[in-house]
Amino acid sequence: MAMAWGQGELFAKASKQEIQRTKFLLDKYTDMLSLMRDFEQFEQDLQQVGIDGETARRIDQTDLHADKTVNATILIEKQRWVYKKYDFYTHQLERAQRLIKDEDARNAVDYRYIQGYSRKETILFFRRALSDSTIKRKIDEGLESVANTLKLIGFFEQDDAEF
Repeated sequence: MAMAWGQGELFAKASKQEIQRTKFLLDKYTDMLSLMRDFEQFEQDLQQVGIDGETARRIDQTDLHADKTVNATILIEKQRWVYKKYDFYTHQLERAQRLIKDEDARNAVDYRYIQGYSRKETILFFRRALSDSTIKRKIDEGLESVANTLKLIGFFEQDDAEF
């Protein structure tokens, strides 16, 4: 695996773009979990709807004639691929979140992103123990720590290679 950080650097530091990508993924974390649970519960139903319904009639609007069964198979394979990507993303995000050293930052990221509360709800939850500005700073520090861990384990290189 080729490392993308400077020579002689023991720990990787995520770029602004990688931090933004991490924030985007953390913002989508609860949505990914919901869609994964739904797919796990209703995979058979999704396959049948694909075959019976109009979703698979034409995947590409330029098709003059479409084979509904083939398109339904393509559709379910795409859904499985998305499920696998979401599974990979959520496991890597959970792993990186658990490795945050600062307990306050780890708890703030957990409450904000992993549990899915808004920034305002997170600030209100931690208000007794910390000031508003400290909570915001802890969320940002935790976000940066997650991005740095993802960079260190090669997440961004794999993510870039697939897209």
